[in-house]
Amino acid sequence: MVVRAAVLPSVGSPLEVTEIELPEPGPGQVRVRLAAAGVCHSDLSLSNGTMRVPVPAVLGHEGAGTVVSVGEGVTSVAPGDGVVLNWAPSCGSCHPCSLGEVWLCVNALTGAGAVYARTAAGTELHPGLNVAAFAEETVVAENCLLPLPEGIPLTEAALLGCAVLTGYGAVHHSAKVREGETVAVFGVGGVGLATLQSARIAGAARIVAVDVSPAKEELARRAGATDFVLASETTAKDIRKLTGGHGVDVAVECVGRAVTIRTAWESTRRGGRTTVVGIGGKDQQVSFNALEIFHWGRTLSGCVYGNSDPARDLPVLAEHVRAGRLDLGAMVSERIGLDGIPAAFDNMLAGKGGRALVVF
Repeated sequence: MVVRAAVLPSVGSPLEVTEIELPEPGPGQVRVRLAAAGVCHSDLSLSNGTMRVPVPAVLGHEGAGTVVSVGEGVTSVAPGDGVVLNWAPSCGSCHPCSLGEVWLCVNALTGAGAVYARTAAGTELHPGLNVAAFAEETVVAENCLLPLPEGIPLTEAALLGCAVLTGYGAVHHSAKVREGETVAVFGVGGVGLATLQSARIAGAARIVAVDVSPAKEELARRAGATDFVLASETTAKDIRKLTGGHGVDVAVECVGRAVTIRTAWESTRRGGRTTVVGIGGKDQQVSFNALEIFHWGRTLSGCVYGNSDPARDLPVLAEHVRAGRLDLGAMVSERIGLDGIPAAFDNMLAGKGGRALVVF
């Protein structure tokens, strides 16, 4: 079957919206008609080579849709079912999985190296981060799908597949924010907005949003920020002023730049926790001296996919949505078609907007 998709021909090349040939699902595979796909900063990192996947590829890893057909042996979903894509399925047998750390599964991205479709000219295509959501339809392994929870709009459900799981997990699993604590969130993009909402759900007493764009203040406050700090050379000092001179209990960095990570660290109180969610390049070197590590007693931790287990956390997130505590629509700053993805990439680079959502 022929469908339209956004193809990355090579690293550093612009995306090309073109027709591709999708096969019927084989054993253990499922064909999904996409309702929507979020444009994540990780897609930009894949396109410019910060993160590597085999190319040519169809990118897009945050999506939701409806099952069209299933291959032999598929039992967890059936045609007509609503599903959320899971771009990092755990194998259940590697060392991290045996420790219960499924977000660190060493086999999670093995599917990205497979050939899953072809262009009209016969060029083999890889499925980006396993699921190739920048297409009208996709074919994925059964374990790359999660049933859509009852009462969740199919279009907005796309955000649950990456941004919300990451932001919620950063707060509840990695930083373990407690009621009454103070939190700073660096970067008010899609993941940052999910992090702000999650800090509010956790009962944080003061939530400081930090961004380079003053236009992000309204988005941040709607998501739960009690304060907004425009990023500058005095950001850490400004945050300490807001918190009685101490700094915040928890700082969550959602940008992936050395200067932002360092500022988040300096904004954290003595004995506090700094969690890095943003994905930076190898050239982003962060320095600490031995004395400050001892003196400040802070904890600095990385955070992969929110340290989340999608099968465990998706029902919890769905309950927050149904109860009105988590507003998926408030994270979306624009709804676009496939042709709008390059402009959405440009907006991310320029620090504009929240989450762009491709709606099919």
